[in-house]
Formats: sequence, structure tokens, C-alpha cells
Amino acid sequence: MTDSKRFNNFIGGEWVAATGYSSNINPSDLSDVIGEYAQADVAQVQAAIDAARAAFPAWSTSGIQARCDALDKVGSEILARKDELGTLLAREEGKTLPEAIGEVSRAGNIFKFFAGECLRLSGDYLPSVRPGVHVEVTREALGVVGLITPWNFPIAIPAWKIAPALAYGNCVVFKPADLVPGCAWALAEIISRAGFPAGVFNLVMGSGRVVGEAIVNSPKVDGVSFTGSVGVGRQIAINCVSRQAKVQLEMGGKNPQVILDDADLKQAVELAVQSAFYSTGQRCTASSRLIVTAGIHDKFVEAMAERMRSIKVGHALQAGIDIGPVVSRAQLDQDLGYIDIARNEGARLVTGGNLVTCDTEGYFLAPALFADSTANMRISREEVFGPVANIIKVADYEAALAMANDTEFGLSAGIATTSLKYANHFKRHSQAGMVMVNLPTAGVDYHVPFGGRKGSSYGSREQGRYAQEFYTVVKTSYVGS
Repeated sequence: MTDSKRFNNFIGGEWVAATGYSSNINPSDLSDVIGEYAQADVAQVQAAIDAARAAFPAWSTSGIQARCDALDKVGSEILARKDELGTLLAREEGKTLPEAIGEVSRAGNIFKFFAGECLRLSGDYLPSVRPGVHVEVTREALGVVGLITPWNFPIAIPAWKIAPALAYGNCVVFKPADLVPGCAWALAEIISRAGFPAGVFNLVMGSGRVVGEAIVNSPKVDGVSFTGSVGVGRQIAINCVSRQAKVQLEMGGKNPQVILDDADLKQAVELAVQSAFYSTGQRCTASSRLIVTAGIHDKFVEAMAERMRSIKVGHALQAGIDIGPVVSRAQLDQDLGYIDIARNEGARLVTGGNLVTCDTEGYFLAPALFADSTANMRISREEVFGPVANIIKVADYEAALAMANDTEFGLSAGIATTSLKYANHFKRHSQAGMVMVNLPTAGVDYHVPFGGRKGSSYGSREQGRYAQEFYTVVKTSYVGS
């Protein structure tokens, strides 16, 4: 299966060695090598797909109690080991330990939710317009699904794809992000002991250009669910649609957080800080556009600067830390690049944006807040995916709503207000898949649908009962007497 530092792929019920391995490095401490993780080649990906295809007929028609029991067992072990797995997550991705433990708990609850969904499968029994005929509408498993996940939620996003896929009778070929294979491997190891038949679940770690492309382009893969960058997602859509495979995409965001004149200032500042900077701003639901009306603007900028001076940046496992490191050198360079771009375009750096020195060598960046920015600046239009936010001043609610919707994305949007009128109007007219009123834009429940509009998402929603829209196909049966 593995030695103390080497972790293999899981294919057809067996742990399989690879010809190459990649180091998993702690971004809080570059001297900390978490392990060496397998890099699958195309042949191993095809073997995983073939194993899933062979297992599908029996698994897709298996008893629902067996599925329920296996998924519940996975969820229970995740929850029982939340501190251990949270520590692993914090080491490899850089979330603070409390955030990491919270993500692990969410993953465990997701598996338990979908264990219950196994027992809640339903359909319709309808009379036909023809006498003596009745109609049954049922759902069946889609088939072999390829699941490709990002680095920013290394256990929660795999959970919300894997759990419904298995619950509805599909077989899985899972490719985690190359930056964070540790949580994926730990999850796979738990799944390997939960009672699923060989081939039902397969883990193939490695690069997107090798593993991801082999999954996406295989004619034996019936559907692909992908969370990641816009460019990669759009290419996956083209490739899947061209061979008539089902596709589900969650991609970028440029999420607005509107602050109205009547907002509670202290509450508005706190939710803006959480929206923009917690999890190091590395969330697709993070709010990097703070749209503030004129009457409260100056007070808000001053209060944000004061609040941000108390934010502690440091090693993700250190007690009392608010924000951990950026996930990698490449991501840090991207964040610093956008900070320079914002300055060059004329935005005013209110606070932060500097590298932070800690006891260990890591990718530590003080969260950056810009003001005096405009809608046409790159900092207002492009996703940074780091602890960088900018404040845009607008005249009133109508201008704030227009500014909030002035983006190619539409994942999450927030408003801070004490006005029921404006809150209700914003909920209806915001062009986002998820709307938050007096709450951070980042932070969603595991039992309700997740997804966006416009350039943020493509296909059916993830999570909750809505997950069945992707992982099942509808069959209509007519029965005569």
C-alpha cells in the first residue's frame, strides 16, 4: 500500500505503485515533506477506468442498504479522525487548523448525508393518457464518472463529488489536485476499507495534463465533474460535449460584497474580512470586490484598516493564527503580481500586501486591501484567488446592484443592510447562484445546492438532493395491462 513516505494509487481494489512520485510540501514550512505521492501514467488511468467499467453493472444494481452502510462507515471514520485529518489538511494546503478541522467535519457529514440519500431514492408513478397504461419515471446511475478536484478544499470538494456518485450507483475514477494529494489519499484509504467492491472507487494521482486529459477524453467515462480554473473547465466542456459525455463545471468567481449606508458597521467589517481573507482568500466564494455606498464608505475603509491590523498571519498549525500561508510559490507570485497591477492602475493600497517573516520558511502574505479602485481595473474584474480585496465606492443601492452584477462570473454575492426592502430586492436581482444577507459570501451548508451562474458554473448543481441531476439519468417506462 505504502511505506512511511511513499503513497500509491488505488486501482481495481489494489494499491498500485507508479513509475514516478512527487513531493508534497508544507507551505507553512518548506522543510516539511509530507510524503511522496504517485504520479499515474496514461496506462494506469486506463486501468482505473476499465476497473470502474467492469464494476458498474453489479454496483449500479446493488442493494441500497449496502451502499448506505458503506457511505455511513466512511463518514463515521472521517468524523472520528477529524483532528488527525485536519492536521494533515493544514499541513499540505495551509488552512489554519480550526478551518481545516471544520472542513474535515464537513466532509464526514457529506458522506453521512448521502448515506441517507441511498434510502430516499424516489420516482413518479403516473397514469397514461391511454386507458390501461401506467407510466413509471425512475432514476438510474449515469455510469463511470471522472471526478477532478482543486487544491483549495482538498477533502470537502472530493467528498461532495464522491459521496453522491457512489450513493446513486456510479463507479468513480478520482483525480485530486497535484498540490494536495495527502487528503485525497487518506480519503481513498478510508473508502478502500468501507465495503465497496473492487473497481467501484479508484484513485489516480498525477498531473492534469496526463491524468486529467486521459479521464476527460476516454470514451468509457460517461460523465466528468470538474472544479477548477475557467480555462481548463471550458476545454473540458468542449471535449466532453464533443463525445456526448455529461459534464459539470464549477469554475471562477469575482464575488461582490455590497455594504449599504444602513449596514451595521461592525458586522459589515467582520463579514467582509471573513469573506475576503479567511482561508487566505483561496476560496471560489471569497469576496474580492467590496462595493460600498458613499454614506458609509470612509468609515468602512477606516474600520477595515483597523480590523486588518489585528489579523495574525503565520504557520497554519500555530495556535492563535487567523490566516495561514498561500498554497504555493506560483500562487504567491500571482498574488504579488496582482498587487503590483493594482498599484500601477491607480488603486490605493490601504494596508497589507507585504511578505510576512515567520519562524519557518513559507509563503506568508499579509492580506492586502485596496481603495479608490474602479470597475474597469483588472483588480476589479479578474479572479486573484488570494488574500487581496479592493473597495469600490458607489452612490447608492441601485449603483451597488449594477456594480455587483457587472462581472462575467456569478457564483456568490453578499449584501450588508438592515433594510428588508433592499435585502429582498438584492436576493431577487443579484445575478449569482448563491446570495448571502448579512453573512460572509464564503461559507455554505453541505445539504443544500451549491453552484453559480454565467461564467462560474456549467451544468447542474452540486451538493444536497440536487446532486442527483448530474449523477443519474431519467428513465420513463410504460406498462400496459
